[in-house]
Amino acid sequence: MPTNETPQDRAQADEAKERSRRRFLKLGLGGAVALGALGGIARLSDSSRQPAAAVVAPPKEPGYIAPARYYEKIANHFVRCTLCPKHCYVGPGGRGYCEVRENRNGEYFTLVYGRAASVNIDPVEKKPFFHVLPGSRVYSFATAGCNMECKNCQNWQLSQARPESLPAMRLPPEKLVESALREGCPLIAGTYSEPIVFIEYLLDVAAEGNKQGLRTAMVSAGYIERRPMLDLCQELAAVKIDLKSMRDEFYRTNCDGTLRPVLDTIELVKNQDVWLEIVYLVIPTLNDTEAEIKELAKWIKTNLGADVPLHFSRFHPQYKLTKLPPTPYETLQRCHDIARAEGINFVYVGNVPGNPAQNTPCPSCGKTLVARQNFRLTENHIRDGRCAFCDASIPGLWS
Repeated sequence: MPTNETPQDRAQADEAKERSRRRFLKLGLGGAVALGALGGIARLSDSSRQPAAAVVAPPKEPGYIAPARYYEKIANHFVRCTLCPKHCYVGPGGRGYCEVRENRNGEYFTLVYGRAASVNIDPVEKKPFFHVLPGSRVYSFATAGCNMECKNCQNWQLSQARPESLPAMRLPPEKLVESALREGCPLIAGTYSEPIVFIEYLLDVAAEGNKQGLRTAMVSAGYIERRPMLDLCQELAAVKIDLKSMRDEFYRTNCDGTLRPVLDTIELVKNQDVWLEIVYLVIPTLNDTEAEIKELAKWIKTNLGADVPLHFSRFHPQYKLTKLPPTPYETLQRCHDIARAEGINFVYVGNVPGNPAQNTPCPSCGKTLVARQNFRLTENHIRDGRCAFCDASIPGLWS
């Protein structure tokens, strides 16, 4: 480990201070709004059945503060986070970009371990996973925090909040898995905000779930370093990545991130034999050109194969991106047709109720295998991972 501060370290420290200042101003203005908007964010779809958890206070007590797993110690009690490509350089008492990881006298800690700010039971199709246990229910959970700031974020009240600005539930991994079992959910998902920033919590939930016969999935933007992603792949059954654009400029201006690490994460998940699905939110005028959609489909087929499901999702104005209209239906259909023409076998259209592109076709015989109406399953003709009509093998986690 480095022991002396270098000029590069000092420059990174100055950059971190400026980033913290901007985040503080943003959160200072928005924190009260987030708290009021989320009032009862920790909930289940059936509000009469609450997990065995208690509302917790702001991060002072040790019960939900745990050592961070991915960081380096450097000079003068500073640390450098190695969880995501931002590599935050954090001084004593400071936090990383995500606002949920804090330097305490040269040791780095997560402030959201077992501190669930949102808990719900969702249909698996809502994640969306279309090739994972169709029709099943998912025990979904999240904490505050994110390591990007997407201008179109639909869960910004969670993702852009500090932990202390939100009501939350004391829900350690054992209790979370116990609640999922009690509710009859075969799958747990880290979702809503960004599971990467609560990786210690997610890893322990997944490990406990594996002991109890439950699978765990992650719904993520994929902005993570290789080592922590490899650790996640040892425990997770499925990963859904929001691939936001094929242009680095889009990531820099709209997400405060970069493209290459996301592509690397996607390839890594695929190579680790963890089930993978990709969502592409189609935003009018920003990432919807025919050239970019072709590039997306070609990249997927070349690097991942034709059988990775690709979901084109409809944009609705959210957060800081409110002046654009919802994605036209015609644009989504065009994206679907381009991807199919490029050879992707499973292409879906999301956020459009009743669209037939929500159904799963058999690539071999063409018949509808799984039919969906919104998030509800209406037909399922997959038997032991095979087409019930022609016996072709259909990739996915079906049982």
